[in-house]
Parts: sequence; structure tokens; C-alpha cells
Amino acid sequence: MNLFYRWTSTTATCFMVELRWLSRKEAMGWTILHLIFCLTLQMDEQNNDQLKTKTDKSCKVHRTTDMDKNKPAYCVTDVPPWYLCIFLAVQHYLTAFSGIISIPLILSEGLCLQHDSLTQSLLINNIFFVSGICTVMQVIFGVRLPILQGGTFALVTPAMAVLSTPQWKCPAWTQNATLVNTSSPVFIEEWQTRMRVLQGSIMVASVLQILVGFSGFIGFLMRFIGPLTIAPTVSLLGLSLYTSAGDKAGSHWGISAMTTALIILFSQYLRLNPLPVPAYSKTKKLHTSKFYVFQIMPILLGLAISWLVCHLLTVFDVLPSDPAHYGYLARTDVKGDVVSEASWFRLPYPGQWGTPTVNLAAVVGLLAGIICSMAESVGDYHACARLAGAPPPPKHAISRGIGIEGIGCLLAGAFGTGNGTTSFSENVAALGITKVGSRAVILLSGLFMILLGMLGKIGAIFTTIPTPVTGGMFLIMFGVIAAAGISNLQFTDMNSSRNIFVFGFSVFSALAIPDWITRNPEFLETGVKEVDQVLRVLLTTHMFVGGSLGFFLDNTIPGTKQERGLQAWDKAPLEDSLSSEEVYDLPFGITSCLQNQSWVGYIPFCPWKRPTCTLSPGELPQSRGNKCSTRF
Repeated sequence: MNLFYRWTSTTATCFMVELRWLSRKEAMGWTILHLIFCLTLQMDEQNNDQLKTKTDKSCKVHRTTDMDKNKPAYCVTDVPPWYLCIFLAVQHYLTAFSGIISIPLILSEGLCLQHDSLTQSLLINNIFFVSGICTVMQVIFGVRLPILQGGTFALVTPAMAVLSTPQWKCPAWTQNATLVNTSSPVFIEEWQTRMRVLQGSIMVASVLQILVGFSGFIGFLMRFIGPLTIAPTVSLLGLSLYTSAGDKAGSHWGISAMTTALIILFSQYLRLNPLPVPAYSKTKKLHTSKFYVFQIMPILLGLAISWLVCHLLTVFDVLPSDPAHYGYLARTDVKGDVVSEASWFRLPYPGQWGTPTVNLAAVVGLLAGIICSMAESVGDYHACARLAGAPPPPKHAISRGIGIEGIGCLLAGAFGTGNGTTSFSENVAALGITKVGSRAVILLSGLFMILLGMLGKIGAIFTTIPTPVTGGMFLIMFGVIAAAGISNLQFTDMNSSRNIFVFGFSVFSALAIPDWITRNPEFLETGVKEVDQVLRVLLTTHMFVGGSLGFFLDNTIPGTKQERGLQAWDKAPLEDSLSSEEVYDLPFGITSCLQNQSWVGYIPFCPWKRPTCTLSPGELPQSRGNKCSTRF
């Protein structure tokens, strides 16, 4: 009751403070952000107390050395108290939200939706809703690790390559806000036609991921995909989006620079500096508690402060009110009444934009993104298992996880997000910060995203973020994605001239070839329209060119496994990790029902334990017909 009273009084105070100076149109967004912040302040005190007092019986660790600080306080199968679960679920949502909302904002340019904020908000709601569904599916039936699912940048690059082809390039009139009537049937058909192509193509491409996952082929495929394939592919995801980041940041470089500087300040310089906040507990009474707010939500804080500055500059007419003048897009009233026009409740459903269509060039381009996403997810599974105190994921769990991600991409295409789903590496890293590897927390976070995906005004609030503020965030995010890809080289021997050649040639060629093809489109004219489209999409997709070259060279140029980084790719598990693989068993007693069935051993995605057997004197383990025979 005391905890409830503190939450209520704190949030009510925050609500009244916000309404004193915000206009009605801006109040909703800032109030929700501040409510979340105030709730987080109160919950962090309970988090600190729980992490200090929790015993080690679940993780089976004895914290007596300095190295024990890196071990989880809650393992995969542990369930923290409900209030701690809520706090951590909100935290995971805040960690993923900037990456998730970035995808619809980028795709809106290729879909001709730059001046239709209401539709952008619907796309944001869709991707949150589907991400929540996929997260719940992954935790319950997939790899069963505490790993959150969200949109994937691996599909953004090929999607934008498809939408930039002459056939799908937006008409000039859609670029002019004064000529766009968002309720016009002509405009609606213009963007929905492009969305339906992305929908159908993503759904077809996702079939490959479903087959690769549930067939167990992913294990064979990963033998040939190493760091020198992943590094250029992932790094080029970030590098290829420099145009989008530059255009948005260039709408007002001062505001963008301020946003970037704030995020850098919070995430790098102040992340280990806690803020003292008033708190109350039965043991300590009224006291101050340390809250690492800069470490938990640096991007959200940077966006919020820059958003506030833009609002104040708009209120005092410091920013130009003429759309033709530089800096107009930094105003907070550019998006009109999108928040008031958005509905309170909206349930996304498959086919809401019409019947999906399929484009061969789009399917082939998206397949390259699907392959990249699968390889990255396998690495996330191993990293998540280490941080959550679980044994390395067995093949059947990896196969299920990739298969469920394929189903997630299928759902994302059907619901019309314009994107797919994948494991979020940022949230895997958050496990190491919070020391809580409970999958119950991620499950609650998925349910939280489903709920927010049905609240139409939540998505509308995010679309009112000024363009230069978004651009400043993109400068940080895309740079981190590029660096994350390059970090895979730590597993290889970069003193080797072979590895330096493979990586350098792959990245440089992936930047030069698409640029030349874009400036010389007439070069790819074979006379067959479909072939021209496929070649143009593939050769203008940076990550496909770089990943293909890296894959080919790494598997053909002689080199040892140690030199290529294949031996260090899978690190050894923690000594104190759970020794049993039962954490990866199917829920609801499904594994128990199937484990005595011999045919289950032939299904790649099902856990199966060989029955114990007793050999008669003189009988060999491989004797035909006995239960100890090896199955292939």
C-alpha cells in the first residue's frame, strides 16, 4: 500500500507540473514520458533492494570474489517479484523503442509518406504490436531465452533499394506538402501499392527462414558463415543509411548537434554517475537512493530534452514559420493535429492495406537481409545464454528460434509493417547491465508492446518528434550499428594480411559498386525487365555486395579456423551456468510427453533425450535393434 501511495503521489505531481507549461497538443506525449520516468525512479529502489538481498540458490553461485559481479542475480527460469518484473519490462521497452520507431520513419520516405504523419503513426503501432507477439512466441515456444524481438535493419536496406528503383520511385508531387492530400484516394493508393509489394515479398522471403530453422539446416549453414562474413554485412547496414541520417540532421544542424551531444553525454560520460533520488523503505525509512538514469535511458533523455527545446523555440517563434525557410522542420507544430486525430484504440490486423503482392526483385533482395538476420540472431542466442546464466543453446533450440523468427517475419509482412522481426542485440546487452536474465521479464515486455501497439495515440506521439531531433538520433544509432558489425573482427586474427584483405575489399567494393550502379542505371539493361530489377536491387544493396564478397573470399582463400575466428566464435559457457539443458525444453509438459517417442529424435527442432538402456553381457552399444543404437 505504501509503495502504491508513493507511485500515485509522484506521478500525480509530475502530471500537474507538465500541464502548467505545455500546450494541450504537446501535453500527452510529455506526460506519458514523464510518468514512465517517475515510475522508474520509484521502482529502481525496489530493484536495488532485491538485487542486494536475493540469495544465490537459483543461479547456484557463491558471490565471494570480484568476478562474481558479472553473474546474473536472476537466471532464465527465475521469476522476480511482480513489481521488479514491471520495472525491468518497461526498461527493456525503452531500450528497444528508439530502434523500433526508427524503422517506420525511414521506410516512410520510400513509401511516399513523408507528409502523412497519421499513417506513420499507424506503422509504428503495427511494428510494436507484431514485435510484442513475436517476443511472446519466442520466449514460450522459440529459443526460450530472455531475448526481445523487434524490427530489423537488415530488411530496411533492401526494402529502400527496391523502393528507389524507377518503377517504385515516389512521384514528385508526393514530396511537396502543399500538393499532398492524405485523404485522397490517389495518394492512398500510391503508398499502399508500395506497401503491398513489401508485404508480399517479405512473406515469401520469410518462408526461407522458416524452412532453414525448422529443418535444422541452420546448423549446416553456420559452418560457412564466420566473423568475416558478418562484419562487413552488419557494418554496411549502418554505413548505407548515411543519406537518411544526413537529410534529417541537415534540416537543422544546430538541433541535430544538440541531440547528438546530449545522447553522447548521457550514454558515455555520465552513464556511471547515479542521481540521488528520494526513496522510502521499511528498513531505511526516508533516504536517498542511487538511480543510474543515464545508463538506462540515454536516448530517451536526449530526445526528450531536444524535443522540449524545439517546443520552446516554437512557442516563442524563434524557429521560422515559413515552410520554405531553413529550420522549419524543427518546429513541433509541423505535424498538425496528428495526436488529436489518432484514435485511442486500434487493433492491427493482417491485410489492412489490401491484398499483398509479390515482386521478384524485392524477394531476392530481402532474402539477403533474411540470411544476414539469421546469422546475427544465432550470435545473439549464444550471447544471451552467457549473460542469463544458461548453458549454450542446443541445436534444437536454435532451430526453433530461427523458425519462430521466420514466422515473426511472416506475421510482420501480413500485418503490413513493411519490415520483419529479429532478435534485438541492444536488449541482450541490457541483460549484462541489469544482471536479470529472467525470461518472465521479457515475456511481460512483449505483452507491454502488444498493449502499446493497440493504443493509437502512442504511435501518433512518436511521429511528432521534430525531424532534426530524429536525425541526431540516427547519427548515433547508425554509427553504433556500423561499429557493432566491425566488432565481430575481434574473434579473428587481424594481424593476418588475409583477413585485412577480405574485410577491406568487401567493405570498399560494397560502397563503390552500388554508388556506380545508381549513377549509371542504363548499364543494367539486359532486355528482360525482371532480370534488370533483380540485378539492380542486389547490386545497389550494400550489405548484399559486401556480405557476398566476404562469404566467398573467406571460404575460398586458405586460412586456419583460428585465423578466420571460427574457433573463438562460440565462447565457452560460464562455469556457474545452469548445467542442464532443460531450460530449452518445450513448455506445458510437451517435452515430457514426447521424450519417450523414438520418432521425435528425427525432428530437428524438438528436444529429445535418448532413453536409458541396459546392455546384456557381450552386447555392443551399436548392436542393431537395441535402444543404445546411434540415430542419424
